[in-house]
Amino acid sequence: MIKVDLITGFLGSGKTTFLKMYAKHFMDKGQRIGILENDYGAVNVDMLLLNELRGDNCELEMVAGGCDADCHRRRFKTKLIAMGMSGYDRVIIEPSGIFDVDEFFDALRDEPLDRWYEIGNVITIVDANLENDLSDVSDYFLASQIANAGLVVLSKAQLTSDEQLAATIEHLKVAAKKAQLQKDIDSIVFAKDWFNMDEEDFNTLSSAGYSMASYVKKHGVDGGGYKTVYFLELPMTKASIKQKINTLMTTEDYGKILRAKGFFKEGDTWYQFNATSKEFELTEMSVGQEVFIVIGEDLDSDKIKSFMTS
Repeated sequence: MIKVDLITGFLGSGKTTFLKMYAKHFMDKGQRIGILENDYGAVNVDMLLLNELRGDNCELEMVAGGCDADCHRRRFKTKLIAMGMSGYDRVIIEPSGIFDVDEFFDALRDEPLDRWYEIGNVITIVDANLENDLSDVSDYFLASQIANAGLVVLSKAQLTSDEQLAATIEHLKVAAKKAQLQKDIDSIVFAKDWFNMDEEDFNTLSSAGYSMASYVKKHGVDGGGYKTVYFLELPMTKASIKQKINTLMTTEDYGKILRAKGFFKEGDTWYQFNATSKEFELTEMSVGQEVFIVIGEDLDSDKIKSFMTS
């Protein structure tokens, strides 16, 4: 049977960065890997960030959103059926940060996927410097992702103080309590410098497993206020992009923006940007797609577009 892993985590937690290292670990051992980007939105820019992994031992596939929940589940299952016939040793799924983890388990219990796939690891990525003022909806998503995780892997732990690490772990416990999730959080937290992991660390990650802890289920992601808004070919420059995103994230009129990401081209150079309220990253890329994506709660897409084009 094909091992299938889920790398989940909240918006902007660092899933794609982790997935690159995680997949390469198996590829270096000669395994043939299929990576499935299962995005909530209609445009998936993370595929481009993983492009360097493409080769004889790794293929990238995508299920984009932009349709209703039932349609998205059908696309997800259909893609897994196709990948099940492609000769992979392992399939790694990276969903959106607001993905319903139950969708993963439900799909893999159905025929014919239950005969082709064996669930391996569910790993949840959490920013070690987690914000303390998340909404109840965001805390719910955190709890739902922790519920089935074999490990909770903290990103940027080496850049975070012991006090903030403790505060982040405490926040996870509070989120779990809100969802009536009874789970020993301390025992599943993995806090290491990702760029200095040894073979023992990767063995711990690759044997994370999963659990089936129960929690109070809230139905209707869209009803929770979450929204993904994307724009193609917006005018963006290196000189203005950081300030514009900062204004969007600090002005209530645009909604509560949790993450902004995308690509733009200036001259002959592509740039990829990734922003949360605490961090802004701008990276030169060899390829790109002119797209600006914002994810958050109660977004006003008309006001966002008007500001970005002004």
